[in-house]
Amino acid sequence: MLSVYLTAQGYRVSTLHSGQELMALMVRDAPALLLLDLGLPGEDGFAIARSVREHWNCGLIIVTGRGDAIDKVVGLEVGADDYVTKPFDLRELLARIKAVLRRMTPASPISPPSATPAPTPGGQVLRFAQWELDLASRRLLDPSGIETSLTTGEFELLSVLANHPNRVLTRDFLLESTRGREAGPFDRTVDVQIGRLRRKLEADPANPQIIKSVRGAGYILVAKVEVT
Repeated sequence: MLSVYLTAQGYRVSTLHSGQELMALMVRDAPALLLLDLGLPGEDGFAIARSVREHWNCGLIIVTGRGDAIDKVVGLEVGADDYVTKPFDLRELLARIKAVLRRMTPASPISPPSATPAPTPGGQVLRFAQWELDLASRRLLDPSGIETSLTTGEFELLSVLANHPNRVLTRDFLLESTRGREAGPFDRTVDVQIGRLRRKLEADPANPQIIKSVRGAGYILVAKVEVT
């Protein structure tokens, strides 16, 4: 059903039935976005999502009948850009696909870290707390110049925070800016991705000094940001 519908919307669609088939496709013809069901016979959907996220930069939306809050949190923790539960409206899924694709570049392998990455001519670069976020190449470099991989959602969230330094940003604002929708009453998407960013940026994620929480309000990037 999804293949027929998305093909009619102008997308080139590949339908696969196992993690092994997916990994072969990723090497041969990596897709821009992956729709992943967690309920694969004899396979762990979360493990497949984690493997894809570790090795490839592509959109990842989990589409599943598992609607428990803990499953959604785990899905976001392993790097999914969105989590859609069945039953769903096809038009809503299409809108979410378009939103993820707008925020990303085509899928590409994650290259090994390089101590001297090539600069991107003319790209806007945000520097804060000795970190460097290149908006054109969508790369994050640590203080020693080594690239730190980000998911699409993590990159978009960090970009919004870095573009509004020293300002408290609400969860609704962050979700609207990165996902094009408001937060639901139990939506933890932003909180999960903030946690992932802290583990990558902070010396001590339990005592963050770059991205801080403001109780009852939201999050703030506490750093001077230089734009070049």
